[in-house]
Amino acid sequence: MKLKIFVTLVVVFALGIYVARRVPTTVHVEHTFNAPVAKVWAVWTDPEAMKQWWSPTDYTAPVIRSNLQVGGRFLYAMKSPKGEMSWNAGTYTEIVPLQKIVSTMSFSDENGRAMTGAEIKIPGVWPDSIGVVVEFKDLGAKTLVSVTETGIPAIMKLFASMGWTQQFEKFEKLL
Repeated sequence: MKLKIFVTLVVVFALGIYVARRVPTTVHVEHTFNAPVAKVWAVWTDPEAMKQWWSPTDYTAPVIRSNLQVGGRFLYAMKSPKGEMSWNAGTYTEIVPLQKIVSTMSFSDENGRAMTGAEIKIPGVWPDSIGVVVEFKDLGAKTLVSVTETGIPAIMKLFASMGWTQQFEKFEKLL
């Protein structure tokens, strides 16, 4: 009987990992900043300011290029404490000043060539691109920022949320 329970648990665990690697999910994070929306928007969209907050704790963002207009492209780099670089590139598909930025984003090389999902070495089965929606809600002296990423493998949902939380902490310091 114990062997049967053990085998069942192993199968359930393996199935859970299989599903978590392959099932896409949505990551949604929010943070209220103690600054008016115009200031939050300015820091969020300025490439030089982004170099100071675009990356989790202990990472840096040595390259931030952004053409913030519909159809405009961006290229972001993150550098790990070990010196490893990872790149993201994408295209802005909708911009409503002070309210919303919508884009598609892919892992890429340093030239902005998008990688296919099969080329990505991060755990999970990744799509060729993910959707990103950033919304800014004017609360007077404060601003609520909501970030929604669609297509993230379920196995990476917690890590993506943690990364955004750490970026929000760095962002808050710039304000």
